[in-house]
Amino acid sequence: MRSFDDDPALRDLLDEKRQAVVLQLLRELTGVDFSIEEKAQSGAQPVEFQLETIGWLRCQAEPWRQEPAARIIEFILYFVAKYRMAANLHHDTTEASFAELQRQHAALQASEQRYKTLSEQLQQQVEEQVRQIESAQQKLYEAARMRAVGQLAAGVAHEINNPIGYITSNLRVAGEYLDDLNGALKPGTDADSILDDFRALLRESIGGAQRIASIVADLKIFSNVDQEDFVPCELNQLIGTACHLLEAEFSHSLSIEQCLGEVPKLAGYPAKISQAIYNVLDNAARAVLGCNGTVRISSHLLSGGEIEITVEDTGEGIESENIGRIFDPFFTTRQVGDGTGLGLTVARDILTLHGGRIDVRSKRGVGTEVVLRFFATKELP
Repeated sequence: MRSFDDDPALRDLLDEKRQAVVLQLLRELTGVDFSIEEKAQSGAQPVEFQLETIGWLRCQAEPWRQEPAARIIEFILYFVAKYRMAANLHHDTTEASFAELQRQHAALQASEQRYKTLSEQLQQQVEEQVRQIESAQQKLYEAARMRAVGQLAAGVAHEINNPIGYITSNLRVAGEYLDDLNGALKPGTDADSILDDFRALLRESIGGAQRIASIVADLKIFSNVDQEDFVPCELNQLIGTACHLLEAEFSHSLSIEQCLGEVPKLAGYPAKISQAIYNVLDNAARAVLGCNGTVRISSHLLSGGEIEITVEDTGEGIESENIGRIFDPFFTTRQVGDGTGLGLTVARDILTLHGGRIDVRSKRGVGTEVVLRFFATKELP
């Protein structure tokens, strides 16, 4: 809509159609014809708007009617201008209000986007905090478990080693007395068979005592009671210790085949590495229960300087849909109460701590292979 800040022309106030209507009304009122032009006409009556002539009204039949008719048209133009002014004011106000609403809408969208971004950042922070809490829970769980095993091993070492030493020593002395007694008796008597049986009993007792001492030594190595946290580790020794403890846990009904190659020492935390190996072996052992399967562990040095430990079992394997979740904390396929779901999670974290990695390959009905890789030259801070 045209603004009237500048001087309007006649056609701005009355277009040709409305001019025709006004002239028709004047003819019906007076009975004569009128014409109106924007250019000056001789003998015509000027039509003014805001002290400016914008048109010329002519009535050839009765010129005396031109002046009152012109005043009527000026009166109409005055109210047309008022209407146009009000319409323009309404239009400008509406546009301003619409522009303000658009500005507020844009500000609201920007604010909404900021809050959305903030919400996403907060969600990420919450998820990160949850991960840290879960990680802390795992570490606390494992730390508590290792402390318990360490305390148990220390107690066993303290309470059993000395009595076992006495028993072993006394059994050896008893064997020497038996030899002396055998020399004092006449050959060929019934006492010979009794002494032979007694000597066999002593050998079995000494073997049992030595077995107890070996288990205590394995517990001490596994729990790292007598070692610093950061030392050169004999991986094959740690593998052997983990195998012995697991076989003892399964009452020697499980036999783990060991194929250990020559590998260099690894700078690391013996107790943690033992825990990782034990966790993987424990999973393998439980996978073959009830199916007469086998467990095999091997170690060798790769050409790139990595030490590789492979644990294989011929158990039932892992479902393909579960492979991607086996490292998730607290995920387990065992019966309720039969596992914490932290074994492989802890093993992975320990491998990561030592700059290594863990890979799992499994096929349902065939078995599972877990590969642990360490860098032999890895130095920890």
